[in-house]
Amino acid sequence: MLLPSRLMQQVGITKPVVQGPMLGASTPEMAASASNAGGLGSLAASAMDAETLRNAVAEIRSRTRSPFNINLFVQDPPEPTAQELAHAFALLNPIRQELGLPPAQPLAKYCEDFHSQFEVLVELRVPVASFTFGLLDAGSIERLHRAGSLVIGSASNVAEARAWEANGADAIVAQGAETGGHHGTFLGSYDDSMVGLMALVPQISDAVRLPIIAAGGIMDGRGIAAALMLGAEAVQMGTAFLVTAESKIHTMWKTRIREAADTSTRTTKTFTGRSARGIVNDFMLRLREHEDTIPRYPVQNALTNEIRQAARNTNRPDFLSLWAGQGAGLACAREENIAIADLMARLMTELELRLGPAPGKQTEPSSKLT
Repeated sequence: MLLPSRLMQQVGITKPVVQGPMLGASTPEMAASASNAGGLGSLAASAMDAETLRNAVAEIRSRTRSPFNINLFVQDPPEPTAQELAHAFALLNPIRQELGLPPAQPLAKYCEDFHSQFEVLVELRVPVASFTFGLLDAGSIERLHRAGSLVIGSASNVAEARAWEANGADAIVAQGAETGGHHGTFLGSYDDSMVGLMALVPQISDAVRLPIIAAGGIMDGRGIAAALMLGAEAVQMGTAFLVTAESKIHTMWKTRIREAADTSTRTTKTFTGRSARGIVNDFMLRLREHEDTIPRYPVQNALTNEIRQAARNTNRPDFLSLWAGQGAGLACAREENIAIADLMARLMTELELRLGPAPGKQTEPSSKLT
């Protein structure tokens, strides 16, 4: 039986679903649509400067009166050495030439300033602020609380979850190894933190008192039910939203997700310098042997940005970062370009088939997902 959880009541949502913040894919329209459908819509904003971030938040607020989430990467500006850049250029220039781009050059900046972005979140008093790639200090979390924002931290292991709780976070995203896109590990090694969601959620749930949001490979109501049974109070879903009507990603990215098999994804550092899960393509394979020598995030991410833009403009998906979780193959069960409102309704129907209807609600018996 699905009852409003502590997290749902705290955030002010009616469905235990967070639309995952996906850098380069989530938009104000997507976030507002998910919030309007009863979940928590999210916008990945780490690539936005202060003014762009203000405009994006204003657009979300113009589209919904429901709570929404703004996500940032906790990071400091990098200072790549000339040697690191020369090595990266040598690897990337053949691909740039293939796409008709000039040779790579050093960039004026490799990421936006996190501290300036953070100040905008405090200024705008966003309903929910979430963070990954690092740990927000207790003083910054308290500033967000005073501004009226709830704070969600991402954890890929128990130590990270405990750190977020100690610093005052309100909830934790338990990020399983199945998750599409970047893995947010910041304590311990990446390899040691590749814990599957089914093992991770109950261990984090036992270790902290905060509400847990499960993320990793969840694509339908069965996955939501399993996460709730393991101790989560909500789920965060990314790949399922990439194939919706509101998603503005490249058509071939959507197609590759819908055509994916259970073994179609792998983690790679080739695109960004930080391990992220996506559908295997030629770019990954070409640079695979150099994964441990390319510049770390965000330098490699900035250096490959022009390649990805050119690939998008020329319909070359083998040079796009096709981020997707291990459950991507389940997307083919949905109609093509399903609306977010319809997706959310289907998820709740599927969930009720597993957990039973809410009190006072009658449903027809069924043994199949809709």
